[in-house]
Amino acid sequence: MSFTPEGLLGAIAAVSIGAATLLGAGAGTAGAAGGAHCDRAERPVWSGDPSRNLTAHGCSLPSGERRWYRVEIDDLVEAHHTTDYLNGPVGRTEKLHDRTIRCMGFTADGATVNWFGCVPH
Repeated sequence: MSFTPEGLLGAIAAVSIGAATLLGAGAGTAGAAGGAHCDRAERPVWSGDPSRNLTAHGCSLPSGERRWYRVEIDDLVEAHHTTDYLNGPVGRTEKLHDRTIRCMGFTADGATVNWFGCVPH
């Protein structure tokens, strides 16, 4: 069996295309691995604007560090404060279902996860 330069070039191209296809499929699932799911979360709302932080419970956390995390929340409770003080009175509470929020990071303390740098929805 003799190998010609054209035959070798064709074989190399076929292997390269196959590797690129496999890497492309793997990159899609790696991007999805940055997501998290939480059963419930609470987030205060100050002067009409939601806080950039939220406290969640029953979370499955992603493995590895990322720039942004997509957090899927089953039940999000937003307490609308009448003042800008932490211990101030709550005017109303709103319960939202099936929300996805993007956050920059988290800290976990037992079963409680504190997400920070969250973009308002």
